[in-house]
Parts: sequence; C-alpha cells; structure tokens
Amino acid sequence: MTNHKLKLITTEDGSHSLLREDLNETYHSFHGARSESAYVFIEQCLRYYAEQTKKGRIRIFEVGFGTGLNAFLAAALAEENKVALEFHSVEPFPVVREIFEQLNFGQTPEEQQLLHRLHESPWESPQSITSHFSLVKHETTLEGFSAASDFDMIFFDAFAPSKQAEVWELANLKKCFDLLQPGGILTTYCAQGQFKRNLAAAGFEVQTLKGAMGKKEMVRGVRN
Repeated sequence: MTNHKLKLITTEDGSHSLLREDLNETYHSFHGARSESAYVFIEQCLRYYAEQTKKGRIRIFEVGFGTGLNAFLAAALAEENKVALEFHSVEPFPVVREIFEQLNFGQTPEEQQLLHRLHESPWESPQSITSHFSLVKHETTLEGFSAASDFDMIFFDAFAPSKQAEVWELANLKKCFDLLQPGGILTTYCAQGQFKRNLAAAGFEVQTLKGAMGKKEMVRGVRN
C-alpha cells in the first residue's frame, strides 16, 4: 500500500516517534513515546492481564503496528518473564527501512537488532522473533482483518478519533469484542466520551483509568 510521508521526531522522554504529515498526527504522545506505550499497553494491559490470569501463553491483537514500539516492549516482557506471547498486528501503511532504522527504542545493540527483526519480519507469515515471542503482521486495516476469535487482549493504538474517526466506530469495536475470549481486555490511550459510549454499546465493561504522561485518562474495556 502507498506509504504516507513521515517525519522522525524526538519526544520529551528522549524516544523517537513519527509525524504523519498528511494527518498532522504523531504516532505517540509528544510527552514520551516509549513512556506512553509502556504505561498504556504494557503496564495497564499486558502485565495487568498476565498477573491477573497467570497464563503461560497469551495471544495479543494490535490495531496499528506503526513504529513497532508496542511489539518491541511486549517481546522484551515476554523474555523477561518467560511468558509465551503470540502477537498479531495490522498495519495498512508499513514504515519503510530508511525510517525504522533510525528509531532509537533499543538501548543496546541487541535491543536495536530486536526492533529491526520486528520490522523486517515478513508479512502474513508467523515468525518466531525470540524464544518466547512470535509475530504475525497483517498488511491490512482492522476492517480487513479476519482471524480466530480467541485473543486475550487488544492493543487499540489507532490514530486519534479526530483524525481517523472511522476506525473508532461501533462496528469496529463490536468486531474487537468478538475477537476476544471471555475475560479478554482492550486498552487504549483514548478516553473520548463517544468512544466510551461505543465501547459500552459493543458489550464491553468500560474502565476509565489514570492516563499516561500529559493525559488525564485512558480506557480499558473488559469482555465479561
């Protein structure tokens, strides 16, 4: 698919993000890309779920592979805690090599190699990235994705509703609900009122949590 013009930026915690210039929208918070992802998707979703369930194998679905930061942090947690993670992610506009090679998420050469492996991984094909982390990237939209409905969690990391309202519509949230196992959770940085109403209408129990850096609130949805 066509790649949109992207500009590399540095956020307040020193980690990189990207600015998609046609939308005038960044991939992460200006207050800290790595800090935001670690809080919203790792601490309030993956680590929370793993500690609650004690599962040894977890299936994750991500809306928006983007810079690969969420997958990178999840892979690191999988190795640290010896938890098997199967990670599926959709991305209609993959980041090209000349961009992803500049991203500074890895703090050691080994971590940078991990980030590059995630981006270099073939599309539409399951890949073992580390001993505890496997990845399937799907070059499509949420609307175009289809898979078995037994995910444990969803990282909902689409662009903001003000930029891509269609992604946050009720039909897509119902699809996410159906993709989850009972007890599964969805998390996102967004706490917009209409989004929370749509999430509830899709069947989720809506939990409003303290937000990441610079944001008052975030949301976790639970499929009971």
